[in-house]
Amino acid sequence: MSAVRGVPARRRAPSGRWDQPSERAYARSVTETTEHPETTDSTETTDSTETTDNTETTPTTVEFWFDPNCPWAWMTSRWVDEVARHRDLEVTWKVMSLFVLNEDQDIPDEYRERIHKGQLYPRIVTAALLRHGQEIVKPLYDALGEHVHHRQESDPEQVVPAVLRELDLEADLLEDAWTDEVDQAVRTSHQEGIDRVGQDVGTPVIAVEGTAFFGPVISPAPKGQEAVDLWDGVVAVAKYPGFFELKRSRTVGPIFDTVA
Repeated sequence: MSAVRGVPARRRAPSGRWDQPSERAYARSVTETTEHPETTDSTETTDSTETTDNTETTPTTVEFWFDPNCPWAWMTSRWVDEVARHRDLEVTWKVMSLFVLNEDQDIPDEYRERIHKGQLYPRIVTAALLRHGQEIVKPLYDALGEHVHHRQESDPEQVVPAVLRELDLEADLLEDAWTDEVDQAVRTSHQEGIDRVGQDVGTPVIAVEGTAFFGPVISPAPKGQEAVDLWDGVVAVAKYPGFFELKRSRTVGPIFDTVA
């Protein structure tokens, strides 16, 4: 898909639990080796009192704005999940809306129709957030992404009820999703992300310790040390206040690491 402002493999269905593991707009464990001190000679006198390092590490604060419609945001979210297995990240997941981003833009009719229907996804996430709190956002995003991206199911009116059943969420959240309260909450969350990076972006937007950027757009999502190396590099360049853009043409589409 060309940009406007702003192979599936094997399959795995979500477990139905809230704690399940887990476009620009148009469009294992890493082991940290520790040098152990050389063993002292047995004849050497040592202090019988052992010193314990009680230093507490502070998690890295991350905010991640996504629209469940967007396959590129989905790929990036899988990367962040992978990094979180190796780094102490405290991630807050927040919605954006490709519909809101493009509602005043000149875009192809086919795309406008798709994001008009797809606005249900950020709306349902927001409705669940308002009722159940932040803890439901990530499991709901994971479940929606499984259906939308891995299974390639394209009808939100079919996907959303199925996901609500899987997560034992109330069916009447569908009614809440179309209320003015939810509409305003979606727009507020969306604008918060856009305000961090400017108008000429899309989803995802990530903020790391307050430093925000659009992307990265990646495929497939890296694993292990590659994931951590990419994280360190992206965060490093984003921290430089004079850094604005680094880009090359995409040569592949989203490659989903789908598990049976």
